[in-house]
Amino acid sequence: MTAASRWPVALWLVRHGQSAGNVALDAAHAAGQARIQLEMRDADVPLSAQGLVQARALGNWFSNIPAHERPEVVLASPYRRALETAEAVRAAGGLSETTVALCQDERLREREFGVLDRLTASGVAELFPEQAQARRLLGKFYHRPPGGESWCDVILRLRSALDTLSLHHAGKRVLIIGHQVVVLCLRYLLEQMDEAEVLAIDARGDVANCGVTEYRLAADGRRLDLVRYNFTAPLRETGAPVTSAPDAPVAAR
Repeated sequence: MTAASRWPVALWLVRHGQSAGNVALDAAHAAGQARIQLEMRDADVPLSAQGLVQARALGNWFSNIPAHERPEVVLASPYRRALETAEAVRAAGGLSETTVALCQDERLREREFGVLDRLTASGVAELFPEQAQARRLLGKFYHRPPGGESWCDVILRLRSALDTLSLHHAGKRVLIIGHQVVVLCLRYLLEQMDEAEVLAIDARGDVANCGVTEYRLAADGRRLDLVRYNFTAPLRETGAPVTSAPDAPVAAR
C-alpha cells in the first residue's frame, strides 16, 4: 500500500443469505398474490434455514484462506438477516470475536420501499398504478416511492459509508455484508459507473444470496480493482443451495 492510499487492501461485498422474506416473496408470486405474507418489520426478517446453510458455507470458504489473508473487520447492515449472516460467517470462518470486530452500520441497510413495501409486482400495479407508471417514466435509478428511497438515495448514504471506510479501515481487509441494492450501488461508486452501466449489471441477474464480490487494492494504491462478482463457488463447493430471489418486487426494485 502506498502512502497515498485510502482504501482497504482487500474488500469483500456479500449479500445476506436467503431470508424468510425471499421465501415469502417466491410464495406470493407463485400464488399470484398482491401482498407478501410477513408479519414483521423488514428489519426483523431472519434468515431461512437455507440462508443459514449458505452463510456457514461462506464462512467455511473464508476458513480455508490463510489466516493473514482473512477479513480483519466485518461491517454489516443492522437488519437481522444481515447480522445473522455475519455471525454465521464469523463462527464458521475462523474470524474470532476477539480479533475480528463486527460493526453495524445503518447506512448499509436495505433500500426502503415506503408504500410499496410487502407488495408483489402485480400488487404494485393493482394498488399503486400511479407509482408503477412513475417508475416506468423515471426508471428505477431515480424513482422514489412515497416514504421510500430511490437508488440515488441509497448511493448518497453509501458515499458517506465509503468515507468512513477510508477513514477507519484503510490498509485493512474488510468484509461488508448487506443487501442486493447495496452491493450494486457500492459497485457503482467504487467503479465510477453511470446509471446505464449499473442497471445493465442488474438486468443480467440478481445478486446471489451469499454471493461474493471481491476487490483488491491496485498496485498504485489509488483504487480498488474488481477481482470477481457474484462468486458462488463457496456455496457450490459444499453443496449449499444457490438462490438469488430479490428482496423486493420487480416493480419496486
